[in-house]
Amino acid sequence: MTNDLTIREAQQLVDQWIKKYGVRYFSELTNMACLTEEVGELARIMARKYGDQSFKEGETQDPSDEMADVLWVLFCLANQTGVDMTEAILKNIEKKTQRDKERHKNNKKLTK
Repeated sequence: MTNDLTIREAQQLVDQWIKKYGVRYFSELTNMACLTEEVGELARIMARKYGDQSFKEGETQDPSDEMADVLWVLFCLANQTGVDMTEAILKNIEKKTQRDKERHKNNKKLTK
């Protein structure tokens, strides 16, 4: 495995892993709940690292594993529902560019 992956390659690697080791995908609803759980675990770390809360003894302070867990489950959901995440992110960037290309530049709250 290389250190550089495209989004498509990562999505395919998750699918290959599920088929080889995971027996089968969890249901879409279960994976949606898992995604929510992983986002919550990431939020806990972010709240402690950048917010007002402090870490408990022994708690992990590195958000990278939780970020990867979020992507993992998102790729599972994409695979299950036939979404090509490469195409989806490119379309999403185009949508945001068309909608917001001037909005943020003109937002006085962001120029302070």
